[in-house]
Amino acid sequence: MSVVDVRETITQAHHEEWARVVAALTRRFGDLDIAEEATAEAFATAVERWPADGVPPNPGAWLTTTANRKAIDRIRRESKRDGKQREAQMVYDDEPPEPLGAIDDERLRLIFTCCHPALAMETRMALTLRMVGGLTMPEIARAFLVQEATMGQRITRAKAKIKAARIPYRVPSAEDLPARVSGVLAVLFLVFNEGYLATGSDTDPVRHDLTAEAIRLTRLIRALMPEDGEVAGLLALMLLTEARRPARVSASGELVTLDEQDRGAWDAALIAEGHRLVRERLAAGVAPGRYQILAAINAVHTSARDIRDTDWSQIVALYDQLVRVDPSPIIALNRAIAVAELDGPEVSLATVDRLEDRLAGYHAYHATRADLLRRLGRSQESRAAYDTAIELAGNTAETAYLTRRRDQLG
Repeated sequence: MSVVDVRETITQAHHEEWARVVAALTRRFGDLDIAEEATAEAFATAVERWPADGVPPNPGAWLTTTANRKAIDRIRRESKRDGKQREAQMVYDDEPPEPLGAIDDERLRLIFTCCHPALAMETRMALTLRMVGGLTMPEIARAFLVQEATMGQRITRAKAKIKAARIPYRVPSAEDLPARVSGVLAVLFLVFNEGYLATGSDTDPVRHDLTAEAIRLTRLIRALMPEDGEVAGLLALMLLTEARRPARVSASGELVTLDEQDRGAWDAALIAEGHRLVRERLAAGVAPGRYQILAAINAVHTSARDIRDTDWSQIVALYDQLVRVDPSPIIALNRAIAVAELDGPEVSLATVDRLEDRLAGYHAYHATRADLLRRLGRSQESRAAYDTAIELAGNTAETAYLTRRRDQLG
């Protein structure tokens, strides 16, 4: 087997094994940094040895054993860790498996474990995306609209807090789930968004592996917490969004916007399931949260047979409700897009321009401005906004779409 083949094998194993090995070592040695370093060394050893020795029958077990040895070697080299060395040696062989707790699925269990309420919400989300979600540091930084170095510092501080505060890295019980579920849902939403429209230029524009996994895990949480409205809302939102995936990228690799999509290509079964969940939450008579309102907005979009049939007044009303729950600049931007369909581009542009200070580095902000300026006949300004959006966008399908729209300007 060539080095390339081995690296492909390890890449496939990464999503399944990396987080599991890190979690196991963290529980054993009580040190997240040692766990990550030892796991990285184990993977590096695999790249070096597997081409000559062959891939072992159980790659995950091989990686776990090798990572354990690497961790023990590292602890032995540090005299101040004598106590941890004795503990590590005691548990090295034949350690009984830990109880599974309330969650059977290993990845979901790890996400709940990482989303500890002692950490700030953004911190626990970033740490979990890095350790369990399979996202790279640049992808996580783009999801939070910050620089990569800034995100790296946040994750480093989170690890330091876990170590200094001795936050227990343990499998959560059923009683722990309500305090952690909001962070878990936020993580899954970000993983889904990265799959729905990948932010990097070196990946497929739409990553079905990520969207499918996010939906699978959200279904599991729905089974664990059937009365939680936000769980149902997030599942409905994902289903209604995923239903449009077959129509989102053209054969030439260009993004197809909602108004140009072939609605006959949408997945009717996913739409029906999403609509049913939205109706169930409306019937519950409980004030909806963020994901439930977003799902309701998507239900309005997917109810229209043609873009001209869209009930924009209802969508704007839902965004008005959402802004009270989540007054973020991205929600304000999306509301402005809906307002443009209801009240015209000039009214919308005034709102969008007020968001510049907070969204100057966000490509969708400039793409929205470019489209509004185009509709107002301000071609030169529109072209400049398209140029900025193209420069900031990482998704190849989106870049192709923005380039075509810019080049169509008179």
